[in-house]
Amino acid sequence: METQILSPEEFYGFKIGSDKKLVRWDKIIEYFEILSNSPCIKVEEIGKTTMGNPFIVAYISSPQNIQNLDKIREISLKLSHPKGLSKDEIEKMIVDGKTIVSMTMSVHASEIGGTQMCSELAYELATINDQVTQKIRDNAVLVLVPSSNPDGNIMVVDWYNKWLDTEYEGGPLPFLYNKYVGHDNNRDAFHITQAESKMLTKILFKDWYPQAQVDFHHMGSYSARFYIPPHMDPLYEYIDPLVWTEQQLYGASMILELEAAGKKGIETQASYPADGGPYWDESPCMHGICGMLTESASANLASPIFIHKQQLEASRRGRPENRIQMNFPHPWEGGWWKLRDIVEQQKIAAFATLNAASNFRERILRNMVLKAERQIVAGENQPPYAFIISPDQHDELTTIKLLKVLNLADVNIHQANKNFKYEGVTYPKGTYIIFTSQISRPYILRLLKQSYYHDGPWSRRNDGTPLAPYDLASNYFGDFWGVKIIEVTEPIEGEFVESKDIQYPEPKIVSNNNGYLLNVKLNQSYSVINKLLKKGKLVYRILESVEKMTIGSFYIPHQEGIEEEIKALSQQHHISFISPKVINFEKKQLKSLKIGLYQRYSGGNMEEGWLRWLFDGEYNFEYKTLLDLEVKEGKLIEKFDVIIFPGDIKCMITGEGIEEHYRKTNPKYVQPKYPPEFRSGIGKEGTEKIREFVEAGGTLITLSEACIFALEELKLPIRNVIKDINAKEFFCPGSTLKIDIDTTHPLTYGVSKNTNILFKRNDVAFEILNTPKNDDYSIVASYPEEQILKTGWLIGEKYLSNKAAIIEAKYGKGKAILYGFSPISRAMTEATFKFFFNALYK
Repeated sequence: METQILSPEEFYGFKIGSDKKLVRWDKIIEYFEILSNSPCIKVEEIGKTTMGNPFIVAYISSPQNIQNLDKIREISLKLSHPKGLSKDEIEKMIVDGKTIVSMTMSVHASEIGGTQMCSELAYELATINDQVTQKIRDNAVLVLVPSSNPDGNIMVVDWYNKWLDTEYEGGPLPFLYNKYVGHDNNRDAFHITQAESKMLTKILFKDWYPQAQVDFHHMGSYSARFYIPPHMDPLYEYIDPLVWTEQQLYGASMILELEAAGKKGIETQASYPADGGPYWDESPCMHGICGMLTESASANLASPIFIHKQQLEASRRGRPENRIQMNFPHPWEGGWWKLRDIVEQQKIAAFATLNAASNFRERILRNMVLKAERQIVAGENQPPYAFIISPDQHDELTTIKLLKVLNLADVNIHQANKNFKYEGVTYPKGTYIIFTSQISRPYILRLLKQSYYHDGPWSRRNDGTPLAPYDLASNYFGDFWGVKIIEVTEPIEGEFVESKDIQYPEPKIVSNNNGYLLNVKLNQSYSVINKLLKKGKLVYRILESVEKMTIGSFYIPHQEGIEEEIKALSQQHHISFISPKVINFEKKQLKSLKIGLYQRYSGGNMEEGWLRWLFDGEYNFEYKTLLDLEVKEGKLIEKFDVIIFPGDIKCMITGEGIEEHYRKTNPKYVQPKYPPEFRSGIGKEGTEKIREFVEAGGTLITLSEACIFALEELKLPIRNVIKDINAKEFFCPGSTLKIDIDTTHPLTYGVSKNTNILFKRNDVAFEILNTPKNDDYSIVASYPEEQILKTGWLIGEKYLSNKAAIIEAKYGKGKAILYGFSPISRAMTEATFKFFFNALYK
């Protein structure tokens, strides 16, 4: 096919992957505009990133297929949703359909190979005219996302270029490579919070439903050169086996082409289990899409790295030696490793995937139908048959928000047209029900079914030491969101209709001259209150039950302009207000605290980013970022009422002992270098200023492992009872746990008494030592004596028995609030937000 399109090398002025050369996102956008002149390529901007940059998708196929994209897309959607289609209709669509392959690049922006490579991939797919490439164009459509994180690409490229030819060349960014969530953007495929996640979700589960999805990543520099499918064990059990066998098909095509091209050190079925994580390779598997992952060994960004043979290591799992074995047939001997090596191996893998998709087009399309039909039949014949979302919820608005998130990922949701009964309980008309007889059944079960992580041979080392899941042991939405979910284990009868557009209830305002009451049980109440406080409106906490409102709810007295404010906020936040009959109830004026949120460099802290995302976005808390220098300057009590240290290891807060910690946790690695101005740590001086701040009346809040900083530096008579316990004795890798809550404490206002928490690795559990001033320490939440695990995996329950999860400790004129877990973890634990939000007012 003749084309006059400039090659990437001609346009950029250098060969992609050249030493010390990186392409920035704005130039990639320009080049894809040029590529769109090809009849084989259509480029679309489908939205803006978090920081306002273009987010593009390129569709690559034959000219005829590009002209018929809408029809091809419709066929793909129908074959993945075959319910109601006749055999003849399916057969015709298989004849007419094309294999859709989506590829997403560099969601982790420092893993730069994919975004650099994609210009070359697109150009060659559009211009090479050999038989293989022509067949690919005829039989397949590539849905290419050149970058899943354009903002991060810009940050990484600018940082790299800034420090070229210095001792910091090729080093890591000192801050998150995403405005808010950094590496966690590949942990957002379930909760779908970020702008980029919403666009990826729409591509995968609304617009296209590709038959295959490949997410291109990097890994460390000292193991295999390239990890390719299939995933390794343990596997998430509800995913259709055809997904795993298709992974083997695509992986075999990749390794065949890579070996033929002389690429060594290729590893399969090792390191990366598919145990049900919230990633852009595993979430598609739960929808019948063959989701896959590749991981390239990293260079120093675009700077080459030399690796000695003796430095090469086995994999974390599945490949115990760095020598020839079936899943590692041709070891690499060491030498120089360059970005160009990464570009070449990723491009070969991409072509091999498309070649397999083209060659097995009919089989793959039939598989898509078969996978969908199997899940539909399984949902009709195997429990659980459905999940009931009862209208009787603690926070009805968060419940609707949960349903809308599920709906984004193509989960079909029904509502009862009339009352129905299940297990002797009558549920009213309008109750939501999610049937498992649909193609996303594995996804539904992962998020809505209470389950336990399988403790078996694939989750233990040979000596019995437990191996943590790659992410969390549980992703149970019921506990994360605080929503009551009823599992239906017997066939259910009723009249149900699909609810295609989940709507919030119409808010009501019942008003009189006595002002307004707002229920503290609703997370959205905090956003409303923050907006009112910013405008100088009077707001009170009610300290007794009023009009069936929970203690701690909000009272807004009648004041100038309040009616219009309430009307606007009611519509914006879908929230109802009522007026009290009387106003002589006990109450306390509410005031915002001046919040300082500690932010460090040395790579950034994702929990700090998530906090900023919550504060800047939905909940409208005013805060100021607090850096090391300002901490060391002191006089903090003049600027802040509360200082927050997000979850972080103590040495990263103080800056002391980082090298020792790094040697202990990464004994074969040298600590990364950052320019002096980007090396974090408040030091002894800053630590003393924090103590002075609390003694003078300030509040120190620490989350998760940052609590160790507070315990040790404030010398609190509290110990972490799980410190240094062997993993065989205590292990809780991201599970939901039951807690007992002091419902009288102000920090628990609005929190359901049935709330469960997410406990992750490195979280903390407290025991107060015997002291003459025991009354200085309030236990806000603690673990029960036994049967603590709700979902996930817990070894060593006895260590948590009756221990504290949240403590408020007096210190001088101030206090420290210690959350042994993260109440805002990845902005996904909505059930525990209020534990944290309540600490931000006085």
